[in-house]
Amino acid sequence: MIRNLWRSLEAVHAMIYFVPQADSRYAQVGLDRAGGYFASRAAALGAVSGEVVVATFYNFNPALVKARIPAAWEKVTPEQMLALRLEAVEEALRPVLPDDLEEITGLATRAAQRSTELAFGRTLFAAHAGLEWPEDTLLRLWHAQTLLREFRGDGHLAALLQEGLTGIEALVLHAASGEVPAETLRKTRGWSEEQWAATTEDLRQRGLVTAEGTLTEAGRELRQRVEDNTDRMNAPAYDVLSEQEKQRYLQLGAPLSQAVLAAGLLPGKR
Repeated sequence: MIRNLWRSLEAVHAMIYFVPQADSRYAQVGLDRAGGYFASRAAALGAVSGEVVVATFYNFNPALVKARIPAAWEKVTPEQMLALRLEAVEEALRPVLPDDLEEITGLATRAAQRSTELAFGRTLFAAHAGLEWPEDTLLRLWHAQTLLREFRGDGHLAALLQEGLTGIEALVLHAASGEVPAETLRKTRGWSEEQWAATTEDLRQRGLVTAEGTLTEAGRELRQRVEDNTDRMNAPAYDVLSEQEKQRYLQLGAPLSQAVLAAGLLPGKR
């Protein structure tokens, strides 16, 4: 249930990392797609160093991050990046989502506001929790799901750390599950073929992946523990909702994510 609640609105949030409305705005201030991604998501933290972004984003090659942060702050302020991101959200989502968003926005807002009371140890989430809530209903919905996404994300990092996994190890195991192509994960996170191969071999020697790069039984059990612990740490955010409200959340949220996918706002998901 907890994972489904998060997934029901995730596309509404995640589209901002792919839509041309965001890329074009970031390009106007001299940032490429990767630079725009790092700066826009890290902006809530302030003009932080590359090391802070490496730590809070977890699975990106430090060299990829440090090639863009903190250099981005010489071109644009964090406050400007946050404003540009919200402009892109509105331009991308306004034509896609219906006008009647009050009920789902109210439910998501309650869950997100509950999560702000549980920010301990969740750095990237806490930074976003300190941002001002938009007044517009559409933007409030996006902001609420952004908070819930970063709340879950920071819990996920805690689950990975509990298992002793580095960022690239977590990516290789994700690829070994077959859910996302290895090349997509490797390239988008900036890891070389040599780094990927060396990590895969290390995980093979630890009995977590096979020679063919798939998960062993121990690897599957580890990934299941990570997901279960992520759900467990995510659950308190939604405890403010009754069981009936949670069902209503799913009923109202899923069609919105489907509309985002149908509009082609996420790559390969139409």
